[in-house]
Amino acid sequence: MSKNTSQHYLYPTWRWFGPSDGVSLSEIKQAGAKGIVTALHHIPCGEVWSVEEIRQRQQTLEAAGFNWTVVESVNIHESIKIGASDRDQYIEKYQQTLRNLAKCNSRLVCYNFMPVLDWTRTQLAYPVEDGSTALRYDPTALAAFELFVLKRKGAEDQYSEQQQVAAEKYFLAMTEAEKEELQQTVLAGLPGTDEVFTPDEFNKFLERYEKVDTQQLRENLVYFLQQITPVAEEVSIKMAIHPDDPPFPILGLPRVVSTENDLQFITSQVPSPSNGITFCTGSLGGRTDNDLPGMIERLGDKIHFLHLRNVQHNADGSFHEANHLEGSTDMFAVMQAVINEQQKRVNNGRKDIAIPVRPDHGHQFQFDAERSFYPGYSGVGRLRGLAELRGLELGIRRMMQISNI
Repeated sequence: MSKNTSQHYLYPTWRWFGPSDGVSLSEIKQAGAKGIVTALHHIPCGEVWSVEEIRQRQQTLEAAGFNWTVVESVNIHESIKIGASDRDQYIEKYQQTLRNLAKCNSRLVCYNFMPVLDWTRTQLAYPVEDGSTALRYDPTALAAFELFVLKRKGAEDQYSEQQQVAAEKYFLAMTEAEKEELQQTVLAGLPGTDEVFTPDEFNKFLERYEKVDTQQLRENLVYFLQQITPVAEEVSIKMAIHPDDPPFPILGLPRVVSTENDLQFITSQVPSPSNGITFCTGSLGGRTDNDLPGMIERLGDKIHFLHLRNVQHNADGSFHEANHLEGSTDMFAVMQAVINEQQKRVNNGRKDIAIPVRPDHGHQFQFDAERSFYPGYSGVGRLRGLAELRGLELGIRRMMQISNI
């Protein structure tokens, strides 16, 4: 790697949920982030983001010395995902939001295509070895919720007899408070909101997906991209789809953005520089069969945005979020693959070399015990993650530079 190339560092960013966020913009600046990742969470899903609203948020960020680097997320209405008769009107609104973002010089939009819920965990404060707490996914706890709290129709068909016995044992050992906490955790709504579905509300959402299997959801995603991508190209916006979290079917809902094959399919069906990927090592790392460094090597030219975090897989099928440089994902190999992709971009004359990256999630430490955060988005936990990732990046760059002298 040449000395010039070694200066093409990743662009460090930080997710901020707006004025009510528990971390202030001045604190984010001190954490070492250069750009902000945010959205207009107060605008209902499916409605147009006006130029006035976008500029107001931009002005807030610019006054604090930041740029709005990534829009995460412009959420997709459920009618688009299920292919309802009114989906085109919501797609038209989405197109207008992209045009308005472009008028304000926003050029990168992260989004996902997960049905109903943006992410699912069964525990938000799982204690880890150092005394901090982490987000955790336990398949037995989810089965207990689905079978005995949600009582989803047909759920029994999704579980073996052994799994059902384990789930019932788990459920019977829970207190009423623990059952309520599990329900609140699983049925949390969209990022940046305090919305939590009731079981009845959630079952009504599930009914809308009764005729939507994996193939149909995939076709609905391709249809969305076919309508959105020409507009994104026209206004020079890059769309970056986020993987499913967790990356496998749950609660009777299909998943279509979970594997390398999924990402290859999505980017090949509508080939365009505007149709790309948010590469999230935490979401994709939820599957042990995903080769993350290899995926970066093979899909790297489609990656517009990076979420870096780690998960620790356990023998019982559960996983929890580990420290950024620990866990089941080899973060050294991931970072090395990212830097190699940047080298390819330099060689190919691309301009988008400083890929935006953010530390995704973080443990809740005692430093932040008296503050309230959206789950996974504590201040000190992400500060530690950002510092570790920037140090890892610098170390690998220096190592690669020395080895090529």
